[in-house]
Amino acid sequence: MINSKKLTIAAGVMALAVQSLDLSAATLRIDNGAEPGTLDPHQSSGTWESRIIREMFETLVSHGPQGELVPGLAERWEISDDGTTLTFHLREEAQWSDGEPITAEDAVFSLRRLLQPAMAAYNANLYYPIEGARAINSGEAQAETLGVEALDDHTLRIHLVRPTAWFMQALAMNEAAPLPEHYLSEHPDNWIAPGRTPVSGPFSLSEWVPQDHITLSRNPAYFAADSVALDEAVFYPIEDANSALNRYRAGSLDISYSSVPSQRFDWVQENLPEALRVSPFVAEYFYMFNLREESPFSDVRVREALNLATRREVITEQLLGMGQIPSSWLVPRVTEGGTRGQMAFADMSMDARMARARELMQAAGYGPGNPLQVELRYNTLEDHKRIAVALAAMWKPLGVDITLNNSEAATHYAAVNEGNFELARYGMVATINDPYDFLGSYATDGSAARSTGYHNAAYDELVTQSSRILDDEERARVLTQAQQTLLDDYALLPLYDYVNTALVSPRVSGWHPTPMNVHPLRYVSIEE
Repeated sequence: MINSKKLTIAAGVMALAVQSLDLSAATLRIDNGAEPGTLDPHQSSGTWESRIIREMFETLVSHGPQGELVPGLAERWEISDDGTTLTFHLREEAQWSDGEPITAEDAVFSLRRLLQPAMAAYNANLYYPIEGARAINSGEAQAETLGVEALDDHTLRIHLVRPTAWFMQALAMNEAAPLPEHYLSEHPDNWIAPGRTPVSGPFSLSEWVPQDHITLSRNPAYFAADSVALDEAVFYPIEDANSALNRYRAGSLDISYSSVPSQRFDWVQENLPEALRVSPFVAEYFYMFNLREESPFSDVRVREALNLATRREVITEQLLGMGQIPSSWLVPRVTEGGTRGQMAFADMSMDARMARARELMQAAGYGPGNPLQVELRYNTLEDHKRIAVALAAMWKPLGVDITLNNSEAATHYAAVNEGNFELARYGMVATINDPYDFLGSYATDGSAARSTGYHNAAYDELVTQSSRILDDEERARVLTQAQQTLLDDYALLPLYDYVNTALVSPRVSGWHPTPMNVHPLRYVSIEE
């Protein structure tokens, strides 16, 4: 929450790859879960991309070792009494890895680029509080009209349309990182390349072998380079959790971010207790409906029926068993802000739910004699497949025939982002610890709205209203009302609130569980 008083914040395949490393260096080996589709901060959307981008491009406001907000490229900042003018003072010693100074103009350039429609930035709506941002992103205004200005080389001013409770968190996201204007102006395309992309963060991109590994090397030009203990971090795109676990046990990984396979979770608890890290996570596992007119899910009766027939406790307790919370909501309960609400069937018996589901499907024209044919998309992971198969079995009595379509993460999410699906598995990981991150995604121009075609003007107004409110109790009430509107539309099929499960070697220091699952490598070291 922004204080109304002026604030000043001051700085206080794989085996071969492993063999090729210089083992005399302080090298951290990380299972990253998937192959990045891009490392451009304005075009990425996956956590497996953001983990790497965060190390390459420092933001004005950064994350500390416990996930807290700390000064980054800006050593201090002030917020006006009315909460609408933010002035950032960049570190004079900050420079790009090619030796060029990092300036306020780089920040202006980056924010303008982020909001250009051609970027199709996944989280662009989180920057709509900036004057002119929405109009620019919708193609109604030029980027130069954005309410950001460089007062001098090291002073940036951002003008907001209104005070916004969560905006400082948005500035800590990868998308808000200043980018090297001097380099991008000469290399606008394919500008991310090993050995030549200027970076501002603690690590630079030194090697990228697709589907094999990405190596980041310590950036000696980083403003806090003396405090960085690691020489290298190597990221492996391991999508199969069993493979990741086996590689960790073999000693070829120091950290694994692939979720521990549910069928081996008990074994890991017993045999690797010093490595297993389980913690609350601001993330939601759900299925997206394509709500466009040509889709069978444009009929709310079908959406409600599938939600009614879904036995969430079977998935969380019998299939997974790692502490996930079965949900009939979108905003995870661990999220700050106090948002509540749930789908209307939550307190009904399963028999009553199934009877109601059959009635709805029959009214919509479907049943065992006239089945609904649906393609269900999911990305590669054994647990995703097990959940998809379980859902197909749960819906079979309603007359729903499911065809499974499996693809690797980049292909899957590209299809979802383009709206090329009927029913799709989705994992939404918060980029800010605020309900707006989830609810804003389903507002018009939000990422989920673009993917699914969802639109509800009353919902949009509630979400917009919530960002203007600084009183915590009133804001929680409006956010809850917004979520309930979305749930009453059965716009999605929620399954559970995530928990984060990771494997972290006892040799690793400085890695801390955080609700946002942010672990800056600047603070991490490894015992050689």
